[in-house]
Amino acid sequence: MKLSDLNPGPGIGASAWHVEMDGHGLLMDAGTHPKLEGRLALPLYDVIRERPVDSIAITHCHHDHVGSLPVALRHFPRAHVMMTELSYFIVERVLHNSVNVMKRQAEELGIAEYPLYTHREVDELAPLFQGYRYNREVEWGAFEKAARGQVSPTLEFHDAGHALGSAGIMVRGKQETLFYTGDACMHDQTLLKAARFGEVQADVMIMETTRGTRETPANFSRAGEIEKLIGAIEAAFERGGSVLIPTFALGRTQEMLATLALLMKEGRLREQPVFIGGLGRVFTEIYDLQSHRANRQHTSLQLNEALNLQVLDRDNANTIKLGKGRLFVMTAGMLSENTTAYELARRMVGEPAHGIFFVGYADPETPGGRLKAAEAGKPFHYSDSVGDLAKRCDVRDFDLTAHASREALLELVGQVGPRTLILGHGDPEARAWFEEHVRSRWPKTKILQPQPGETVEV
Repeated sequence: MKLSDLNPGPGIGASAWHVEMDGHGLLMDAGTHPKLEGRLALPLYDVIRERPVDSIAITHCHHDHVGSLPVALRHFPRAHVMMTELSYFIVERVLHNSVNVMKRQAEELGIAEYPLYTHREVDELAPLFQGYRYNREVEWGAFEKAARGQVSPTLEFHDAGHALGSAGIMVRGKQETLFYTGDACMHDQTLLKAARFGEVQADVMIMETTRGTRETPANFSRAGEIEKLIGAIEAAFERGGSVLIPTFALGRTQEMLATLALLMKEGRLREQPVFIGGLGRVFTEIYDLQSHRANRQHTSLQLNEALNLQVLDRDNANTIKLGKGRLFVMTAGMLSENTTAYELARRMVGEPAHGIFFVGYADPETPGGRLKAAEAGKPFHYSDSVGDLAKRCDVRDFDLTAHASREALLELVGQVGPRTLILGHGDPEARAWFEEHVRSRWPKTKILQPQPGETVEV
């Protein structure tokens, strides 16, 4: 078995792994790097240009895992595209949104290479996409050989609990097996239940390491974090301020909306409109429509019915009144520039009455990351276009992640029992933590950390 890490950077970036097994080739994920721009953000597809790619399997529809799929299909036009049936309902909307974002960045930032693909290209490629149920073993090798009854390697999607449609991928060859976790959540969220990796065991395992540097406090509980969030929201409203919760459109938005809907139903928060972004609204409708297919809690909870949702665009973010206890759950979890959340935060950050409450990761080099790290009352650099702002509002960080804790992933290693463990999708410090602790507990396990573009044979 040959494996290649095509991520162009050493940390969390453009997820893409190529596996060669029994003479066939499988590309797992086709992401874009969130910190890089233009073609530099693409996986290193040239590394495998002379190697087979019979199929492309997508773990889930976040941009760092699917954002370069049309580019991958230019390199490998004969490849079949496989994903879960829930991802199938999402993927085209994600890719079309990517085109819109790239067009805007081409105009506003002068990135000549954008867009990397077009709306028409997405529409033309869509018939190649095929969705599969969880826990269904399907052949992914040469489809023409499979049609003639010849045996080819198989794959099976296992619910990863991370976002709607997310999956770990079990790959089986004639003699060897591989399990790729993708992004996984080993605990229940408000809506989605924990990953269902069951009794998965494999010879080789590729594992995400996102939270490898974050120790879980002994007294931590998700319910406790939600209680703290309720208190912070109520305090902001009592001050006459508004609350901004920056989120990602797929997953975080729906989890936060579900939390707010349940709190309002219980009388813990007063019923009021909740302002969201347009893309967040689209994915919220899909969460509602596909609730019967998902492994989730509160199966009868329809977010569009339970909440008075109001779509707020970037232009209106500059004029809407903020002093009336308004509640914003806005797309752009890191307050990326030129987004509605970015504009709202710019207006709110200098006013002590308001609250900006993060519920997920924000890269230190983004406006959201810089706001988190800033000292209260002191100026900090918000962005090149805005300059410095004074941090006077209430800024807090609540751990409501959709990624598994490092302790839970360590236990997963013990369950899967791989002879070879490959660490990826995490900063070098995070991967180092896992290597140290896996070696301590399972000294016979071979641990590999391929460099960008490196191919290893296992």
